Amino acid sequence: MSIRIVRLGTPRHPGEGIRIGTVRRPPRGVAKTRYAADNWYDIWLPDLAPSQTLLTSAHKWKIATDPKGWRRFAAKYQSEMKQPEKSRLLDLLAALSHTSNFSVGCYCEAERSCHRRLLRELLEKRRANIK
Repeated sequence: MSIRIVRLGTPRHPGEGIRIGTVRRPPRGVAKTRYAADNWYDIWLPDLAPSQTLLTSAHKWKIATDPKGWRRFAAKYQSEMKQPEKSRLLDLLAALSHTSNFSVGCYCEAERSCHRRLLRELLEKRRANIK
């Protein structure tokens, strides 16, 4: 059993299980009835997405190309995830990874400049089983 960290909208892996969208907003131009069928997500969990304020700042900081901007974004996101309700969600996902297959993801093309990378690290610290 394990968690996969995925890009939403990509083909599913065999045995992936449910796909959880950790994004602030649903995909644009996609009917709700198509979210799962088109491999976006089965469950929407915006609580693990960066806050809207942080997302706005991330664009200004050019996190994909500026290492200093990325470090700033990472520190702020990790701080957001320390809030009790978000920390408990991460604990839950880590625990479930030992008994279920599922995936969490975001729309970003490159994981290296996406909160998916940070989610992976936060889950690893909680001893999640990550594929």
